[in-house]
Amino acid sequence: MIGADSFFTSRQEQLAALALRHAVPTVYENRGFAAAGGLASYGGRITDAYRLTGVYTARILKGEKPGELPVQQATNVELYLNLKTAKALGITVPLPLLGRADEVIE
Repeated sequence: MIGADSFFTSRQEQLAALALRHAVPTVYENRGFAAAGGLASYGGRITDAYRLTGVYTARILKGEKPGELPVQQATNVELYLNLKTAKALGITVPLPLLGRADEVIE
């Protein structure tokens, strides 16, 4: 699992290539990583995170105290699987997992 960080996000292609070269199955939080050649991506929708940021900002600007706002987390998560990478790593992805994927990249 590669942590969600702008340092890693800006290097998705490099990380995916290194992971494949060294035969390390890797998972990241957004689709771009799986599209770049990573094995899988699993995480909340970035658009939902931006929307929630706007909602929190509006509440604070209207006078609510940040410390009193509820903690929220993503309720919708997306799963992307890269079958080309799975095959290169010798991994067989189970059919139930394929069925749950939001997108299968071949």
